[in-house]
Amino acid sequence: MEWISDPAAWSALAALITLEIVLGVDNVVFISILASKLPKEEQDKARKTGIIGAGFMRILLLLAIGWIISLKAELFTVFDRSFSGKDLILLAGGIFLIYKATKEIHHKLEGEDDQHSTGKAVTFASVIGQVLLLDLVFSVDSVITAVGVTEYVPVMVIAVLFSIVVMIGASGPIYRFVNQHPSVKMLALAFLILIGMTLIAEGMGQKIPKGYVYAAMAFSIFVEVLNLASRKRKATQAEPVHLHQKMEPDADLVK
Repeated sequence: MEWISDPAAWSALAALITLEIVLGVDNVVFISILASKLPKEEQDKARKTGIIGAGFMRILLLLAIGWIISLKAELFTVFDRSFSGKDLILLAGGIFLIYKATKEIHHKLEGEDDQHSTGKAVTFASVIGQVLLLDLVFSVDSVITAVGVTEYVPVMVIAVLFSIVVMIGASGPIYRFVNQHPSVKMLALAFLILIGMTLIAEGMGQKIPKGYVYAAMAFSIFVEVLNLASRKRKATQAEPVHLHQKMEPDADLVK
């Protein structure tokens, strides 16, 4: 427990909590999209189970830090490009994420659902399984990052537990907001494709600064908030809002 008296450990804890919450938002968006396919009485249970399950899986990975670190070791080389276990996981996760997001966009635009397109209904277990599979991809990268931030495993575990509590409380409003606004849901799917492309790029050795990705996402969210506010204002007004036009000079006055 010597970390309690170490000021660096507390600053690392704050940084890791922020990292875990950001990761948790990605999971909530993915869970919101998958859980919406379940019967209404199972959606809330799937949301909470997915968040808790993903959090405790991350804790198990933290306890297996030695194995996680070994994933950075080179496995084989293709055309002068070496690949590690971490690279393969990122590539697989990126492809999976792009596939799921693209498939969901197709379903939303074409008016199909999984039951009709595959011949079987989406189950609670399949939703949780997909959430845990995706979180495994995110967790590998976050665990390696956490090891670089602090050497104290209890600090990492506390950050994960704290993020679970925060995300369970925040996931309800996020879940309802995403599913109540079709344009927000489509934007969330576009974010998943963006994250998938980022994972593939990192798996190929092209490091993309996370700040650029989150800045693009934040700007898109800002624009969508303006669009939602505009639509809400138009719905409550009898007359639509008109942009100011440049006034043309009156021909008679000019004469």
